[in-house]
Amino acid sequence: MSTNKSFSTETSERYSRALFEVAKESSELEKTEADVKSFQSILTQNVELKNFIQNPTQSKENQHNLIRLLADKLSFSKNLKNFMFLLIEKRRIFFIGKIIDSFLKLCLQKRGEVKASLISSKELSESELENISKDLSSYMGSNIKFDYKIDKELIGGLKLQLGSIMVDTSIKNKLKKYKQKMLEN
Repeated sequence: MSTNKSFSTETSERYSRALFEVAKESSELEKTEADVKSFQSILTQNVELKNFIQNPTQSKENQHNLIRLLADKLSFSKNLKNFMFLLIEKRRIFFIGKIIDSFLKLCLQKRGEVKASLISSKELSESELENISKDLSSYMGSNIKFDYKIDKELIGGLKLQLGSIMVDTSIKNKLKKYKQKMLEN
């Protein structure tokens, strides 16, 4: 099986691996992960800030000043702050979204956790989510963490995305399959 990765994906993975290794060596992996998550949250909430940071036409000095301000306000670890400065110097800061995602995946892998996406047609209780997580965790041999969402358009059922595995038991999907079969006949 061929793995053709884009330049941005390869670059992001290399940089995220470097941050991961530096944080691990300095025993700051948990702090760095928490800092990265808070930075990711800010980028998600503030599109203008994200655009400013990722804009290649911005001067390095302006980007440095912004990162310095954010790092001080959010008390980033020294390694993360220096890592951000390195990204600015190498003009790789516009990969920051992919680097963050890749870094957080590495942190999950280190803890033996797998991230999955679960979408249901109705709100599930905590105990139902816990039971699904336990069953999948025992089956997969890893601790499963869910990104849980509700989608009323599913009509009924669940959609589960676990890596490259997709399980869709929604009524919407079943109706779509029936429609396709009717069109084929």
